[in-house]
Amino acid sequence: MALDFLLDRFDALPATRALVEQLPATGGRLAVGGLPGSSAAVLVATLARRLPQRVFVVLTPTPGDAERWLADAQALSGPIARLYPQREGLGAEEPHFEIAGERIETVEALLRGAVRVLVTTARASAERTGVPAALNTMRLVLEPRAEGALSAVVERLGAMGYARVPTVTEVAQFSVRGGIIDVYGFGMAGPARVEWWGDEIVSLRGFDLDSQRSQEAIERITVLPVATEAAAVEAAAPLARASLLELLPSDAVLVIEQESAVDREVVRAWDEAAHHREVARRLGEDVPERTVLWLDPQDWRVRQAAFPRVSVSETEATARFPIVAPEAVDRDLKRLRQVVASQPPTVILCDNEGQLERLEELLDAERVQLAVGALDGGFVLPSLRVLTDHEIFRRARRIRRPASTSRCTVSTSSSPTGRRRTATRRRRGCTASGAPPGSGSATRPARRSRRWPPSCSTCTRGGSSSPASHSRPTRPGSASSSPPSCTRTRPTSGARRRR
Repeated sequence: MALDFLLDRFDALPATRALVEQLPATGGRLAVGGLPGSSAAVLVATLARRLPQRVFVVLTPTPGDAERWLADAQALSGPIARLYPQREGLGAEEPHFEIAGERIETVEALLRGAVRVLVTTARASAERTGVPAALNTMRLVLEPRAEGALSAVVERLGAMGYARVPTVTEVAQFSVRGGIIDVYGFGMAGPARVEWWGDEIVSLRGFDLDSQRSQEAIERITVLPVATEAAAVEAAAPLARASLLELLPSDAVLVIEQESAVDREVVRAWDEAAHHREVARRLGEDVPERTVLWLDPQDWRVRQAAFPRVSVSETEATARFPIVAPEAVDRDLKRLRQVVASQPPTVILCDNEGQLERLEELLDAERVQLAVGALDGGFVLPSLRVLTDHEIFRRARRIRRPASTSRCTVSTSSSPTGRRRTATRRRRGCTASGAPPGSGSATRPARRSRRWPPSCSTCTRGGSSSPASHSRPTRPGSASSSPPSCTRTRPTSGARRRR
């Protein structure tokens, strides 16, 4: 990784070695302080590298905190860091495809041991989910020369919650043309085209969402379910639900940021669930009991207290790191030159190559080290000062999901104008060939922002665009927890080409 030198510096600190020796046992708790900026994320990445047999779970109060931690964790640790997002709806089924897919894929990766740093929220840790049971009964594996009737696969995809459409253009869809099935599912790096001859699969290839042309061969695909409630329907029995805390290894280390705020969020989610359940009941809906979908706060406290816990706290720290916040620069280049000329040596983390080249022109390259690798905040170690370019220039940090080496790119064809097009509907998932992480497959493009669209020229409030007012794409027939305020829909691929 590009930022391994930061992990090396942290690993060399006596405080880090002492923390490894003092990590609390099962049921124990340790408060750690002296971790400004992104130093807490660097510490977690260092511990995950030093203790490869342990899983580190970061509990944050809000989704915004979780996204910030995830961006830092993936920049430091790569694909072994995952996010388990909270449900946006209060029902049993998550209505938004993107969140539902990420929850399913993260649980699947956690259960097969591919996750070492797991970032989640207080509310997500208190939710009961049917994903593990659905993965056990509804997973679909397809590979060449495998035998099985095409009609049975079509029926299975429908039971898993996939929508049958004439042409696959989005995730969670499939289409049937003669002896060919096109499918784009959770757990897949890109869409796949499966061709039968009789009851045998004779071809398995990727295809382009825009041109619909077949591409390179794929060794194997694993299709994960869209609707977890379908598992209960198929089994004709109540769906076994489990919270995230029940799925973790018993020696997983919980790293809790703002411990009191995390506890308050669990209580607030429990109270809101009671309110929304009462509203749904008055509307005549059949809703399950609150305890079916949520851990009550007391039960949550008992379960999380059973794990080793490291609380990031400045007020009650019993172990403290010799790290301080960096000096404020506030766009003052004269002040920046004075800072980098002083001890300790300085490294500036840049969001991209363009920012790096800009700083190379402004600063003496002999006195400062520049590196591409965005972290949320800087910090000062005894032997190294770490600054970030967005803090230097007082810019908001752009959180981008980095490409993962464990996921391959199903390349897209060139457009008629000769310009290369990039599929933007790509889901997070496993390698299309089924190869293990790090097997040399090409990486897929960085994931786009969770919120869509970033702006809307046709929907404004008070004369300004309100990105947060747009609802995310939902399953057909499902209700979102909040009604959309704009009916503008995402343009189809054909409309984009015509524009």
